Amino acid sequence: MKWMRYISTRGNKEVQAKEAIYRGIAEDGGLYTPVSIPPLDLSKIKNIDSYANLAKYIFELYLTDFTNEEIADCIDKSYSRGKFDTKDVVAIKKLSPSLFALELWHGPTYAFKDVALQVLPHLLLKSMPTFYKQALILVATSGDTGKAALEGFRDVDRTKIVVFYPSEGVSDVQKRQMTTQEGRNTFVAGIKGNFDDAQSGVKEIFTDKRCIDTIENMGFFFTSANSINFGRLLPQIVYYIWSYLVLLKNDDIREGEKINFVVPTGNFGNILAGFIAKLMGIPINKLIVASNINSVVADFIRTGLYDRRREFYKTISPSMDILVASNLERLLYLITKDSEKVKKYMLDLKTEGYFKVEEEVLKEIQESFWGDFSTDDQTRNSIKTIYSEYGYLVDPHSAVGFDVYSKYLKQTLDSTKTVVLQTANPYKFAKDVLNALFDGEYNNIDPFEAVEVLQKRTCVEAPEGIKNLISKPILHPDVIEKEKMFDFILEKIRDN
Repeated sequence: MKWMRYISTRGNKEVQAKEAIYRGIAEDGGLYTPVSIPPLDLSKIKNIDSYANLAKYIFELYLTDFTNEEIADCIDKSYSRGKFDTKDVVAIKKLSPSLFALELWHGPTYAFKDVALQVLPHLLLKSMPTFYKQALILVATSGDTGKAALEGFRDVDRTKIVVFYPSEGVSDVQKRQMTTQEGRNTFVAGIKGNFDDAQSGVKEIFTDKRCIDTIENMGFFFTSANSINFGRLLPQIVYYIWSYLVLLKNDDIREGEKINFVVPTGNFGNILAGFIAKLMGIPINKLIVASNINSVVADFIRTGLYDRRREFYKTISPSMDILVASNLERLLYLITKDSEKVKKYMLDLKTEGYFKVEEEVLKEIQESFWGDFSTDDQTRNSIKTIYSEYGYLVDPHSAVGFDVYSKYLKQTLDSTKTVVLQTANPYKFAKDVLNALFDGEYNNIDPFEAVEVLQKRTCVEAPEGIKNLISKPILHPDVIEKEKMFDFILEKIRDN
């Protein structure tokens, strides 16, 4: 058996999967990335009969220092009956002969992050060295990752999880989901700033020797539940492959026929998983980057210039309100295979606020990716149009995907069959969806009353977990300065 190795995007030290997962981020600040991508034989997997079995097959290719029994245990605990409200973890809706919606929000927190974050705690527990007492999981969230991570790690032995979110940069439902989180090992704080402030704060703590030594002396080690951890990224590869197999099984495509995926994009992890699926051999034509007006990634795909020196906008798709997309670093490494070059890009981004890739690198990126953005008004119009044309309710992030896809069609006239990823249940953003459908009629409505009104006006049932949020007590009221993040962590792990 060939051992899968992982390497930092900024260095040359190779590790196996367990070390990559429990460390989360490399000591040099780089992201662990597979040294090689295992090829897939479609003929061997096209008859796999369940999502869980496909996940086991894919995980075995990447987690070669896990036993097959360990992998099966992780998958069974994560995707067992009752965790997700659909038979195969995700669901595919056919909107037209050439357009499909991949629903990734059927998990316990109603966001695509559940697909990975139900698995990660079990992968982490099986990866942890015995000499550490506990894992301390740090998470920066633009909305959905926080709740999904809290729910995944809630009351998991040998773990404590601390989540930081921008206090004014998430939806009311997202904030209430996090601040009402139960669990003896869960801690949450709002940050005075935006998501990039929270994310850079977490990264600084991860690589600060004083912070590392302090928590190690307390018997902890740092790790991440963000998509900078390859253990988060791996489960996301599976649903791209599963989508292709489902379309094949339903005779919507022929074997070997290429398809497009449209991915609402913030931190670049979700779409990077699609790129890895393509490298494995899934016939993907284009991965379409759908950004909101914080369009730094879409602009990069078009020009090769990554420039965060721009105004930051708060939008109705807040999980994509990001100017520093961490997983782009992995793409750059997979394209260039040059850690020194990647290190230089990242240093330029940190010190100058921008970097530009060489023409040949951009050309290779554009062979697989296409990108554009959607304004808030265009997003609202997209919500209304999709509901009017297909009777299908979408959240603002997914609506960004549909809007950018319409721009792609106009510019390219590409008739390739296309799957648009649905990243959140529309009821997580009920007020914005309601106002998009009914032209601002409910601008002054309470966000939780909007859930009830949206149900009545669309006859689409809201999840019980969202309907019940209003009655839950606030357990995590803290809002702090970015500079106080490590102090907050120490206070919580000492007292609990």
